[in-house]
Amino acid sequence: MSVLIADDEKGIRMGLDKLFNREGFETFTAETSEQAMELVRSRDIRLALLDIRLGSSDGLKLLNSIKSYSPDTVCIMITGYGSIGNAVQAMKSGAADYLLKPLDNEHILKTVKSHQEICRLRKENDFLKQEQLERMGDFDFQTRHERMRKIMEVADRVKDTDSTVLIGGESGTGKEVLSRYIHFSSNRRNAPFVGVNCAALSETLLLSELFGHEKGSFTGAEEKKIGKFELADRGTLFLDEIGDMSLNAQAKLLRVLEEGSLERLGGNKTIRVNIRVIAASNHDLNALIREKKFREDLYYRLNVIRLDLPPLRERKDDILPLAEYFKDFFARKYRKGELRFPEQIQEGMLAYAWPGNIRELKNMINQAVLLSEAGVLAPAVLSATAASSPPAAGSAADQADFFPDSNAAQENGPESGDLSSRIESVIEEHEKKIIRRTLEKSRYNKTAAAEELGISRKTLFNKMSKYGL
Repeated sequence: MSVLIADDEKGIRMGLDKLFNREGFETFTAETSEQAMELVRSRDIRLALLDIRLGSSDGLKLLNSIKSYSPDTVCIMITGYGSIGNAVQAMKSGAADYLLKPLDNEHILKTVKSHQEICRLRKENDFLKQEQLERMGDFDFQTRHERMRKIMEVADRVKDTDSTVLIGGESGTGKEVLSRYIHFSSNRRNAPFVGVNCAALSETLLLSELFGHEKGSFTGAEEKKIGKFELADRGTLFLDEIGDMSLNAQAKLLRVLEEGSLERLGGNKTIRVNIRVIAASNHDLNALIREKKFREDLYYRLNVIRLDLPPLRERKDDILPLAEYFKDFFARKYRKGELRFPEQIQEGMLAYAWPGNIRELKNMINQAVLLSEAGVLAPAVLSATAASSPPAAGSAADQADFFPDSNAAQENGPESGDLSSRIESVIEEHEKKIIRRTLEKSRYNKTAAAEELGISRKTLFNKMSKYGL
């Protein structure tokens, strides 16, 4: 961290310069306001110690000049007992603190390090906010699918209310992304968005994460910890996989939702919180209620607004727009320039069942962009990725489109081989058709065909030999 020391007394400048250098700070010294401003303009000054009187100059004017030029620079005033009134005026003008002469080294270091930590936390907070905004932008909720449009209409109507929202849907359908959309487009957007995966933690750790704890409240609690409820105050708390939360934790969550207050583990101080809770689960919560694994009263408390996201296989009209969005996103990320989808791959993507939903599509496009060549996404990469997951949950007609010979394989029964071998066989047949079409389109110009397919000439020759083309 860089520190500016502006004082007209040489002894103070030299003493502070030596003190801060010894502590690892980068220091700059100035005797006049003009020298100080020159350093502020030419150096990345994060903190300035300013004498309230710089010879014939006015330290308050210097303070105003620094704050006008660099609002983020922390300014601490150095003042004598007879000018405390000026110090108060300096605080009103933007000074972060003031130090009284005669200066005490220990107190100076403590004050500066305290403001250094505040600067670090502010910078980290700005970074996390920007990261959250960027993560929210990972998926554009513009949709062509009628059911998704209705879901987004409901989300837009309730986003500025305090109503709890329960989001259902298979894994990978975008439950967390929708929760981020609700938060970052709402009147709580400037407050924190805090997420917790309820399935990833044991009950004790989950309670500690949510409620925080006091020092010594349990074995290993060596210091006080602020919980997610407090961190999300005035913002949104997203509880993912809430169906995996224990009954004991559910009871404690219900109390917070009903009373708007909590106590840290091991503490007795009541802490008020103003949060908006969005919960998500890929489980059937009604079935869990029947099995006595989920509290019915908590379900009704969460289920004020219910949004059920359809799987991607039911959103055929969104597959290609999403693929285009992810393609452009990753092309920018990897500096790949403009890329395009071969027509045959678009047909395959529309026919595939996408058991991993949007997450699977995103990961597939990520890999295809990363390994792309000559401005074309490689069909082999896309086909192989799709084939790596069993095409369950789609209709037989869907599978017949993407895997042309799957019906014949099913008719032959189990003796025709296991699922993975059948998938490999039909993928090869599909790839053979793609290569033949591309060769015919290019009039068997192998260089042009390889470019169209996004593979090398050597790879094309090997595949032609393999398929007898």
